[in-house]
Amino acid sequence: MTWRKTGGLVVVGLGLATAAAAAESAPLADAAEHRDWAGVRTLLQRNAADVNSAQVDGTTALHWAVYHDDAEAVRLLVRARANANALNRYGVPPLALASTNGNAAIVALLLEAGADANATMKGEETPLMLAARAGSVEAVKALLAHGAKVEARERRQQTALMWAAAEGHTDAVRALIEAGADLKATDKSGFTPFAFAVREGQLDVVRAFLTTGIDANAIIPGPNPANPGVIPLLLAVQNGHFELALALVEAGANPNDLRTGFAPLHLIPWVRRPDNSDISDPAPPVGAGRLSSLQFVREMVKRGANVNVRAPEGAPRQPNTSSKVETPGATPFLFAADRSDLPLMRVLLELGADPLLANSNHTTPLMAAAGVGTGEPLEEAGEENEALEAVNLLLDLGADVNAVNDDGETVMHGAAHNIYPQVLTLLAKRGADPKVWSKPNKYGRTPLFIAEGLVNPGGVPRPDAPTLEAVTKLMLAAGLSLEGKRPEFVDRYSTPPKK
Repeated sequence: MTWRKTGGLVVVGLGLATAAAAAESAPLADAAEHRDWAGVRTLLQRNAADVNSAQVDGTTALHWAVYHDDAEAVRLLVRARANANALNRYGVPPLALASTNGNAAIVALLLEAGADANATMKGEETPLMLAARAGSVEAVKALLAHGAKVEARERRQQTALMWAAAEGHTDAVRALIEAGADLKATDKSGFTPFAFAVREGQLDVVRAFLTTGIDANAIIPGPNPANPGVIPLLLAVQNGHFELALALVEAGANPNDLRTGFAPLHLIPWVRRPDNSDISDPAPPVGAGRLSSLQFVREMVKRGANVNVRAPEGAPRQPNTSSKVETPGATPFLFAADRSDLPLMRVLLELGADPLLANSNHTTPLMAAAGVGTGEPLEEAGEENEALEAVNLLLDLGADVNAVNDDGETVMHGAAHNIYPQVLTLLAKRGADPKVWSKPNKYGRTPLFIAEGLVNPGGVPRPDAPTLEAVTKLMLAAGLSLEGKRPEFVDRYSTPPKK
């Protein structure tokens, strides 16, 4: 018998004993393993085998009867005095198997035969947790009626209510709540049962919790006191559960909640177009429900979401992205421009987004679309053809092509950094002034130096030939010299000279 992890929770499975050893030492268990119930009856009637004899891994005939979900075989064995609390080598009793199967009739048979309702497995899982995960409300009620502890915790401090909530078993959740389960209990990560339901997109369970008076705005604490925690509404949006997110708003959640640094609309660009990097999944999350992200944006604005909501001072860097666009003061539209998400940009504009609002660092949406704030150009969301369209859109809306942010960067610095030679050429045609963009930023880098690969001090130069060619051509056409002092560069992979 073995244990297998599925979706972060533990389920019970039955392994095979060595056939020869099993046949020799436990004929009754061997017959039950192969569902030879006639053979089981014959052995019992002839008193030819010990009802509690076990195979080499400790599996008894009762284990196998329960595993095969055969209530009649279980009844036959318990009448023959099979030990309802027998443990195999892995510490699994028959009741754990019945609870995993969610078979209420067999659970009741075993409990009546003396099975311990609070038996714990090696991971400290109880039958009640397993029945809750299976969603069998009758099995849950039977265990509770026989003294199962509703507040028992396994090694990760999860309770039966958390397991039922995560799996979306609303009836089991209600039964556990009626039995006194603690709605405020937290596991090692700080998650409550409600938080599990929100994260997994279990809308019906979330609604059941809300009827108990749970505050839809209450922050879910993290394990680290320095961590601000998670807002349920943002947890739903991050996982793509847009219908659930709207249900939370209708239950009183603030559509413009900025307590953790971001409003729900700020998250949509990252949910729609995550970076393809070591810190994020290139595919958007597959959430529960049928509401699309763009539909969600429209519905949120109808419910009071501010389309121009600005991230507060002190807000952290954008989560799950390699972008280094400064967050404070940023709007959802700026973040959409940063990812060259044209469909989202157009919806936000339709809903009243200001395409010219810069962040606190005076980085404009146009700068972000061009590439200002790029961390790793080959990992960030968006392609150059999309950036071209986004840049043209913003310029047509009146964006200043010669704006300079507080770091001394222009659209041309951004395009060079993002390896966008076509964007460089377009910006020049649309009025980018060489006398403005040819100057070094606060790090001492001009678009030319960036194209030469002198971007990351202490790293390896990564020049891009097409980008370098585009910058060079534009500078020469403007009569600008290609000479100049380059930023100091130290190759951290070079062998230091011997002293």
